[in-house]
Parts: sequence; structure tokens; C-alpha cells
Amino acid sequence: MDKKGRTVLEVGADGVAVITLINPPVNSLSIDVLHSLKANYDEALRRNDVKAIVVTGAKGKFSGGFDITAFGGVQDGRTAAPKPGFVSVEVLTDTVEGAASKPSVAAIDGLALGGGLEVAMVCHARISTAGAQLGLPELQLGIIPGFGGTQRLPRLVGLSKALEMMLTSKPIKGEEAYTLGLVDAIVSPEELISTARRWALDILERRRPWVASLYKTDKIEPLGEAREILKFARAQARKQAPNLKHPLVCIGVVEEGIVAGPRAGLWKEVEGFQVLLHSDTCKSLVHVFFAQRGTTKVPGVTNRGLVPRRVKKVAILGGGLMGSGIATALILSNYPVLLKEVNDKFLQAGLDRVKANLQSRVKKGKMSQEKFEKSMSLIKGVLDYEGFRDVDMVIEAVIENVSLKQQIFADLENYCPPHCILASNTSTIDLNLIGQKTKSQDRIIGAHFFSPAHVMPLLEIVRTERTSPQVIVDLLDVGKKIKKTPVVVGNCTGFAVNRMFFPYTQSAILLVEHGVDVYQIDKAVTKFGMPMGPFRLADLVGFGVAVATGMQYVENFPERVYKSMLIPLMQEDKRAGETTRKGFYKYDAKRKASPDPEIKKYIEKSRQISGVSIDPKLAKLSEKDIVEFVFLPVVNEACRVLDEGIAVKAADLDIAGIMGMGFPPYRGGIMFWADSLGSKYIYSRLQEWTSMYGDFFKPCTYLAERASKGASLRGWRPQHSSSQATP
Repeated sequence: MDKKGRTVLEVGADGVAVITLINPPVNSLSIDVLHSLKANYDEALRRNDVKAIVVTGAKGKFSGGFDITAFGGVQDGRTAAPKPGFVSVEVLTDTVEGAASKPSVAAIDGLALGGGLEVAMVCHARISTAGAQLGLPELQLGIIPGFGGTQRLPRLVGLSKALEMMLTSKPIKGEEAYTLGLVDAIVSPEELISTARRWALDILERRRPWVASLYKTDKIEPLGEAREILKFARAQARKQAPNLKHPLVCIGVVEEGIVAGPRAGLWKEVEGFQVLLHSDTCKSLVHVFFAQRGTTKVPGVTNRGLVPRRVKKVAILGGGLMGSGIATALILSNYPVLLKEVNDKFLQAGLDRVKANLQSRVKKGKMSQEKFEKSMSLIKGVLDYEGFRDVDMVIEAVIENVSLKQQIFADLENYCPPHCILASNTSTIDLNLIGQKTKSQDRIIGAHFFSPAHVMPLLEIVRTERTSPQVIVDLLDVGKKIKKTPVVVGNCTGFAVNRMFFPYTQSAILLVEHGVDVYQIDKAVTKFGMPMGPFRLADLVGFGVAVATGMQYVENFPERVYKSMLIPLMQEDKRAGETTRKGFYKYDAKRKASPDPEIKKYIEKSRQISGVSIDPKLAKLSEKDIVEFVFLPVVNEACRVLDEGIAVKAADLDIAGIMGMGFPPYRGGIMFWADSLGSKYIYSRLQEWTSMYGDFFKPCTYLAERASKGASLRGWRPQHSSSQATP
């Protein structure tokens, strides 16, 4: 069978030609599909036995959009860039819409996203199922719609809604699309094609309007009002994404169509699309798109043909912030949960947290009262292990205390069935240490969630050398079902995310002790694209956690810890972060942060203890220098994590940093960003700082080797994993 995407043309006795898009799994619009679509349209327009045309997609999916794999080729020079100008103007506008002598109707089921929706909008009417998803998510990839979407969507749903759909990349369901006027009727999947055929013939007979959406004007606001909407959209885009150009390009292209007419808008769209396709932002976001989908491919584990076992019931130990968050994530995805605590008071507090998490969703309109009640009925609080005899997985989420965790795992072995997965949510402690008193080491695995666990998208799955591949496959499946992006990593102190980012706050403290302002550092780092700077983050997490994790690093990596008394000194004065209303910032009743001049005295005292003097050179540091000072030690540690085989591939570290720490996705992740600077440059900067400030900055062997060859930091797989190394 031909593996290329294609379309097929079938003409019925009613004189309606049905053109079906076929390119599994989502009928994406490859170049082959588009050429075939044009050829079949031309044939349908030529044939005397064809009166009207219906466009649909095979197997219940209209089209998921343009084939994104072509973008990878564009960016590494393998193929020519797709030419949306050819598609949107010649094929779609001229052949299908404007000059067409026969009406066409799109029959939409499943997905009509990106180029898929753009093809549907060119048709003279759209019939959809209620559950279909329609949207233009191109901005998620650093580009804009390229097949006329910037011009047609505003003319079908109005300017405000069109801008919202494009700028947020969020699809809408068929029902809402009908209310907005994006589709003309909602029918069941069984009636979809027959209704679309009749509709097409009704247009031909003038029983229904023959509408070219590109020239519709009734939904477009008057020019003065339109300019205000565009001005507001620009202000929002600049505020929410100050480092991104493509949202502004999108708004400009929409404006061109309103001010200079839709044909002018189409040509400006072509131009904008081509420029953005070759931008660093697009390269980064396309990399993230593929990297995110690749985290579930683990050599030696997921390629063995193992089928995930069904996890029917989960027990969670500890109802604190993490335990209650994990319980929330599980019951939201219909997993029955036992929540165990040590006494009634703690248990009630844990159940109340879960309830509050769900009520907050109801309040925001993200959940119905009915779903709230169903979810709450899935959780049961317990004070002993009796109910654990039929659970399939236990997740331990108690405080970071080694002997307590060891005791718990020994107890679990006595109560849980022999197939039960024994998982720990520890964020730093070595799993071999946790399972030291447990016999069945093959069932022990790390299920490290990030706080708040029901919101943060990352699940770090930590395997020891003895964890069975079946258990990893089972947890990958649970991760997918609770809508997390799982990243499988090896076992070490801090695993991947916390270990990579441990130097993040340390290098910031080093800078402060050498004379750089705390708030200047946070400002530079947030401007770079992080949700908050290292000091604001330390306040949010709390100094207790910072010191506890710090001790793990001092024990395990003493040669590369920057020792400072700054945080302990602040703790002595009952400054422990946001919860105490004072940390590096002071906080009002609404937890709004503002700088605190008192910080200076703690810095001065800490500087004296460290024996460090102010470095006048650092007083003039640019924002770029601050960002590099803070992040290059993170890159250095990420290189060690990769070299030791803790991560399977560099792309996993990119996703882990984006989803666990909020590293800006439009920079492609920590390793992708590092390669944009180059291994030689990073090595030379770290060497320079090592000579000035000590071994904290010393480049690791792997980084030194890559720099000596001028090689990419990502273009290699660790020998320690079972994947093939490719230098």
C-alpha cells in the first residue's frame, strides 16, 4: 500500500463528489495530500456528472493540520520550506473558493486543526459533529496560520474571538463553533456525510447561501472598533510574551486584511509565515513539540513489547501538600484512591486539601458540580494498612526522612499484594537508600511529582538498576492517563530536574555575595523568560526545603557546592520565605512580593563569614551576563546528568526543565538553548569564572570534550543507557 498521504474522489448518484483526506493517524496535510487535493478538486470541477463537492477526512478525523515533520526538514536544510502561498492563494482561494463554479461543503468530525480548519473555512459551508475540535494552534509552534486562516477566521467569528483562538492556540468544540458561526450545522457522526451532500446541493439550488468566507464582512467590527481591538491585543501580547515576535506578526497580518482587504492580507500572511518558519523561536518550539512526544520512548524498556498492567486502585501515604495534590490528579482521572495518614487530624486536613483543590476548579468553571461529587466519592481516608491488600500501586509522599521512608517501604511489603508497584515521591533521596530494608527491589520506582501536583505537567519517573521494565511501562501508562508528561530518569541525588537546577540558586547567591543586587538578578532571569527568579522561587518553596535539599548535595557533591550562610542567617531571624511573609522579599496579606531593604544586613554578615569581598567588575554586569552566570552552571550539571546516563537523551532534559522548572519553551529547553550559544563559548566562560571564583564553575569532562571538538552538547547518547551512542 502507498504510504504517502493522498485524497480519494468518489462521485455519488446525487452528483456530489466526496473528496476524502487520507493520511493516518490524523489526516495531516502533507505536500502529497495538498497536490492530490488540488488534482481531485480540478477533476470534480471539470466533470459534467459532478454538481457539488464535499470535503471530509478518513476514519472520523477531518484533518489535524499541516504535517509538522516537514518543519524539521526546513530547519536543518534537508527540504525546501512548504509554500503556503501556493496553497492558500492558488489551490484554496482560487480553485476552491472564489472562482469555483460548484459549491463545496466541509464535513468535519474529530479534528479540524491548523491547516485542516483552514481548508474547511475555504469551503462555502461547514457541517460538524458536536464533539469535533476546531482551532488554529500554529502560534504554539512559533509560526502563524499560513493557509488563509488569519483572514477567514475573523470574517466567520468576529475579530475578538478569532484573535483569542489564534493567540491562545486553544481549540473549540463543534457546539461552540456553531454558536459563533464557524460551522453552519451540528449533526451526529452517522448523518454527517449525508447532511453535507444535501447542504451542498441546496447551495447549488440557491436554497442556502453561497458564501465565500474570505469576502464576508458582516462579522467584522467597524474600522474604529477593530483598531481598538487590535491595539488591545497587541498590548496583551507584549505584556504576556515580551520576548516573542510571532504573536505581533499574527496581529499585523490580521490588521492588513481589515485595512487593505483580504487579498492583501493573504499575501502578507504568506510573507510572515515564511520569515517565522526560519526563526529561532519556531526551531525551538518545533524541537519541544517532538521532544515532548519522545519522552515515552525509553530504549530497552518501551521497545520490548510489554503491555501496561491495569492499575485499578492507588494508595497514597501522606496527605500533605504533595500527597493531597497527587490524590487530586488521580481522582480527576477516575482512579479510586486510599489516602493514609497517621492520625485523624492530619487525615481530615489532607482530605480537606483535596476537596479545596477540586472546589477551586468548580469555582473557575473548569469542573461541574456533578464531576466534583463523583471525584470526591473516589477518595477514602484511612489510618492503617488494612485496605492496602488489594491496591495496585502505592505512592509514598511523606517528609524527606530516610529512616521513616525505609520503615514505610518495609511495612508496605507486608501488606500490599506481590504485584503492587511501590513508588516514592521523594525529590532528592536515593531510591536504593529508601528501599534498603525492602526485599522486592524490582517493584521500587520514583514517581516524582512537582508542586502543585495536580497542576504541574511533569512526572519524573525514577528507575533504579533493579526496577523492572514492566513497572516502568505501568507507571508511564498511569502518567499518560493522569495527563502528565512523564520523563524516565536514572537514580541519583536530585534525579534530573532538581539536580540540574541545584546550581541555579547557588550561583545567584555567589553573585549576591560578590556584590550583585538580589532584585537585579531576579529581574534579569524573569526577563529571560523564567516564571520567577531564583530568589523569588526560594521564597515560594520555603527555606526549610532549600536547606534540606542543600544538605543532600553537600553530602554527595561537596566539591561543587557554593557554601554560603545567607539562607541559614535569614532563617535564624524567622525569615523562611513566603509562608513567614518574609524571605528575600516581604509579602503583604495577599502574598504580593515587594523588595526588602533589610536583606542587605544579612548579605553583609554572610559575606563576612564567607570571607568574600565585593567584586567591582560585577557591579556593571549586563542582563545577558547575569543570565549566563545563573544558567551556565545548570548546563554544566545537565551535561553530567547526560554523561552519567541519568537521562536517556538531551531532549528529555529539555522537557524536564521546561515542565518542572518553567524554563521558557520558546528557547527550546536548557540543552537546546546551550547549543545556540555553543559548547566552546560555554566552556570558555566557565573556565574564566573558575579562575576567578573557584571550582563551583569548573566545566565537567563531558563539556570539556565536546568543546574541544566544537561539537553539539545534544548530539550524543550516553553509553550507559541501552541506546546506541551516536557521536
